[in-house]
Amino acid sequence: MPNAKWSEPVEIEFDNAGSRTVRGPFDALIYLHDMWPRRTGAKFVRASNACKGAVEGRVSLEAAREDFLAAAAEARLTTH
Repeated sequence: MPNAKWSEPVEIEFDNAGSRTVRGPFDALIYLHDMWPRRTGAKFVRASNACKGAVEGRVSLEAAREDFLAAAAEARLTTH
């Protein structure tokens, strides 16, 4: 389900790349693996797994969203 969208998108601020809108788990995977400032940490791993699971239909969209937000907090990225 690569086109699956969260109930509410997440705006995330990257230090060198500005603000990006993350609309669902597929978008989140792209940012987690291509732009994330630190690809370590328990919450990063959990978010990556949850977003992949949501794309595959094994994890709820909102659970993946919450894990993505937790990973952003762990990386000290601003979200709104």
